[in-house]
Amino acid sequence: MPSRVAIRPVQASDGAELVAANLASIDLHEPWVSPCRDQASFLGYLMRCDGDRSMGFIARDRESGRIVGVVNLSEIVRGFFQSAYMGYYGMAGMTGRGLMGEAVGLVVAHAFGELGLHRVEANIQPGNEPSRALVKRLGFRQEGYSPRYLKIDGDWRDHERWAVLSEEWRG
Repeated sequence: MPSRVAIRPVQASDGAELVAANLASIDLHEPWVSPCRDQASFLGYLMRCDGDRSMGFIARDRESGRIVGVVNLSEIVRGFFQSAYMGYYGMAGMTGRGLMGEAVGLVVAHAFGELGLHRVEANIQPGNEPSRALVKRLGFRQEGYSPRYLKIDGDWRDHERWAVLSEEWRG
């Protein structure tokens, strides 16, 4: 069955629509993520998505064309490691239908396929049950717990470390 979601690298032309979707989704995003909420922060995000160490993907519903969410691969390391961190967030009005699961799955498949990575890791705050359920459905396993691991919205937050290896990937 074809995916209901299409992904592509973030582009400058996505700025206004992505910022508007993020502003409309503040209640969904907090306290988990702090995405770009103005044009200046979008441009900073776009600059970080250089395709070498970081990649950002916009996920769209194929039927409506609306932004479903964003999936990022960051700290892409080559050589002996062949690994990346993955972060993601959905948009208000697009949740509860499995679309973000499809989007994340497409990006993980891209990481293992086209990018040739061996490992993808997602760091999730313990109370974020929808995110924990998403990675479990995709075959990630919990590898550990890191107190005060990432600074989000000015606060150091605890995170669980979840990962999947290319040979474990069922996608």
